[in-house]
Amino acid sequence: MTGTIYLGADIRPLELGWTLLMTEAGRYAASSDLPRAAFHIPAPVPGTVAGALTDAGLYDPGNPHSLHDKDVWYRRSLAGETPGTAILRFEGLATIADIFVNGTLRHTSVSMFEPVDLPIDLSGDDELAICFRALQPQLEKKGPRARWRPQMIDQQGLRLVRTTLLGHMPGWCPAIHPVGPHRPISLIRPSQDRISNLRIRADLDEFGTGHLAVELDDEPRAEMAVLCGGITVPLDRKADGRVSGRLELPAVAPWWPRTHGEPALHEVSLAIDGRVHSLGLVGFRRVEVDHDEDGKGFGLKINGAPVFCRGAVWTSADLLRLSGSAENYAPWLAQAAEANMNMIRIGGTMTYESADFFRLCDRLGIMVWQDLMLANFDYPVSDEGFSSMATVEVETLLAGLQGNPSLVVIAGGSEVFQQGAMLGLPERTWKGEFFTHTLARIVEDGRPDVVYIPNSPYGGTMPFSPNESVTHYYGVGAYQRPLEDARRANVRFAAECLAFAHVPQQRTLDAHLAVAPVHDPRWKARVPRDRGASWDFEDIRDHYLAELYGVDPARLRREDPAAYLDHARATTAEVVTDVFAEWRRNGSSCRGALTWTFQDLEAGPGWGLIDATGEPKPVWYALKRAFRPVQILLSDEGTNGLDIHLINETSASASVTVEIACLRDGGQPVVSESRAMSLDARSAHRLAATDLFGAFFDTTYAYRFGPPSHDVTVARLVDAKGNILSEAFHFPLGRRIARHQATIDHSLHRIEGNWYIDLSTSRFAQSVHLDFEHFRPEDDWFHLAPGRVKRVRLSPRDSLTAGRGPEGTLRHLGGRLIQTLS
Repeated sequence: MTGTIYLGADIRPLELGWTLLMTEAGRYAASSDLPRAAFHIPAPVPGTVAGALTDAGLYDPGNPHSLHDKDVWYRRSLAGETPGTAILRFEGLATIADIFVNGTLRHTSVSMFEPVDLPIDLSGDDELAICFRALQPQLEKKGPRARWRPQMIDQQGLRLVRTTLLGHMPGWCPAIHPVGPHRPISLIRPSQDRISNLRIRADLDEFGTGHLAVELDDEPRAEMAVLCGGITVPLDRKADGRVSGRLELPAVAPWWPRTHGEPALHEVSLAIDGRVHSLGLVGFRRVEVDHDEDGKGFGLKINGAPVFCRGAVWTSADLLRLSGSAENYAPWLAQAAEANMNMIRIGGTMTYESADFFRLCDRLGIMVWQDLMLANFDYPVSDEGFSSMATVEVETLLAGLQGNPSLVVIAGGSEVFQQGAMLGLPERTWKGEFFTHTLARIVEDGRPDVVYIPNSPYGGTMPFSPNESVTHYYGVGAYQRPLEDARRANVRFAAECLAFAHVPQQRTLDAHLAVAPVHDPRWKARVPRDRGASWDFEDIRDHYLAELYGVDPARLRREDPAAYLDHARATTAEVVTDVFAEWRRNGSSCRGALTWTFQDLEAGPGWGLIDATGEPKPVWYALKRAFRPVQILLSDEGTNGLDIHLINETSASASVTVEIACLRDGGQPVVSESRAMSLDARSAHRLAATDLFGAFFDTTYAYRFGPPSHDVTVARLVDAKGNILSEAFHFPLGRRIARHQATIDHSLHRIEGNWYIDLSTSRFAQSVHLDFEHFRPEDDWFHLAPGRVKRVRLSPRDSLTAGRGPEGTLRHLGGRLIQTLS
């Protein structure tokens, strides 16, 4: 693909009319050899072979079979198209694909990640065919000897082929092989205006002035100008055959991550001989890296303001079809925004997402950390052919993301350095020039406004050490370290962390996995695991369940499976709450953390914060609370007492009241106090609980002078209208002691067309769960403390019929009864 943009062109997606045929590998060399009557399976484009076969009842995504041992032919008639010159654009073909026009081979694509523009002369009676060649013979080819072999991937030959690792990681995702035209195929009728090799850079200086630079290949026949924000600047011709222009926008509205401000966007247009064409929306922002005073940190500053980055690692919006449409992305990214996430990482084991993904992130104020699709393997980067193909891949990626403000970090790959280092190989073996220099130069040329790191993780004596630069932190998690390790490890930036087998809501299990938890093989098959390990991530969750609640998970599962599942759900919600409170507190070394992973790829107890049906899991609600821009946190400082941390990341000051109470038996305040405060914009504060009390009180039960006086401490931030902005809880004796048989009063209200439920209690209730068939609560699996009414908005589900109100149930960990809500 030449990087040509056809302005004002007639672009028509070729979505319908495709059929497919599967044949033995290598049986037919050309489309003209095919038996024409054999094509009969409809094949939507964009789409995949797995998706088309599933629609035809010939493939079971729950029990997938290999798609790499057959050739798959797609065919579509172009009969009736107006004769003349045109461009066939293939935005993504997975993976080895021969393109035939009228039986003649016109192009062979060897990378899933490289689009193709094919000029054709239409006669009005043409035929297009694509053969996706069997990948297995390619995977069995010998290449340069690898110095290490990652166990997590089932086909070592994938290091030689440019395709996604999705579908090839047992224990990580279903073995649904990516084959087919997963991105659109379009017929383009060019108009008189076209440009090539466009470069857009939008920057913001420290004085608030936006700087826009536009550069493209010279078009000597035309007079061109760039337009933005009511300013027009002509493009000047340069000696190197390019044209460029720069304009300045004083006091421009900047682009901010959603947690810190408004993600303002501005349209950029190009005038060619007076004809005006939109080049899309850009955002003016400045990205810098703060390495801390010791030079070992990694924190992002956006427009000069430190930003604590939080979010998750993306997997796929649609593993079966690999759709890249805005319609598929929007529901997922909307839930990321609702959960107060300001960053999504696209990991190197996944696949590149389409431009629509970044456009949505631009609008939502979600920063994107983009790994290049180079993960874990010892890639043959010294081979000229491989290096050239990878280089074109990265250049093409960056060319399609010009001006997108959401793109803030690019990593040269994922865990390539870590794999070599963990095997004890010397640094010169795994830290190569391709990642540290070649890719760095490409990124600097294509998107000089983003941060580049050679690999994730990266930095320190060992690239995976958590106390320097970027790490993948699993101290709390897979390594079963105590929760205090989140502080002891001195984490600087966790590009991934906190992987657990998160149990979905019961409604998802009832509909998609109605089997006995844990011991049923169908359940266990959906629990993530590292290939070859004797444990899985359910074992990790159960370890922390025992630590938090002082119960034997196996016994609880035998005696009360429903209670076991609720404790499992609450466990991971509580762990992430505590860890992020540690990392966000005033004085923490951590500047950001992204959980592994954002969504599940099949329904069950997977890594995802959201299950494969799109239903948020309990842990999602916990992170939504933990990620609030205006936040109150508690940290147990032992004999130093309990510290209260107040955070206001927003651009406006906030008048609040801080409330704190230590409760005996979950209801009786032993000591309590409140204080009115003003939190400046983008400020953080720390104060000792005893400063509010005005006298010594053993809030952490560290001194142990006599029997404990309380079992839970509740801290709140309340606004001027009495609305609860944020809450935090501390359990000096552990969560088990703070489980109470609380009765929760409720009332349902409809206000301006929206339903709400008000909840109150006289005794502390742990991990309250609301379940409505036709409504989703905006908060769930929360602790409910006495003293104030908690109001929860209820959003209608698609299943809601007109005129029907909320009906559901409520339960919590301390209660034995399920309350009916209506």
